Amino acid sequence: MFPKNFIRIDRISCQNPASSKKRVLEEISRLLVTAIPSVTPDQLFDRLLERERLGSTGLGQGIALPHARMAGVEEAFGALLQLESAVDFDAVDDQPVDLAFGMVVPQDATQEHLQLLAKLAALFSDEAFCARLRAARDAESMLREIRNREELAQSI
Repeated sequence: MFPKNFIRIDRISCQNPASSKKRVLEEISRLLVTAIPSVTPDQLFDRLLERERLGSTGLGQGIALPHARMAGVEEAFGALLQLESAVDFDAVDDQPVDLAFGMVVPQDATQEHLQLLAKLAALFSDEAFCARLRAARDAESMLREIRNREELAQSI
């Protein structure tokens, strides 16, 4: 189960017009800082970009999981972009990305960070789930898909 308030409707953007990897990271930063008043979008963008320089967070199959640990963050938060058009993200399979789930966690939350990344990777490895996210036409539908998938995973 994701932490309370990890993903909320106000941090989901459907049919987002971001047209490059940089713009995707900027949009994710903009959405995430709504939950973190002590951090600016530029500060978070810099952290996401710093992480991205270590290696692409493009998982493949059109999915990217940009993430960062950051001082001044008290709990983990996520943001989801469904892109209007897929963008090059230097993904491992060289396929463009059209779904990007960004995450920021507290600086010292190494274990939580790894656990959330593993959970997100498993979630986004479900092709049917990703297809439903891609077909969604509003943030409410996308959030409902995430919650339904999470409930299903808990019942297994």
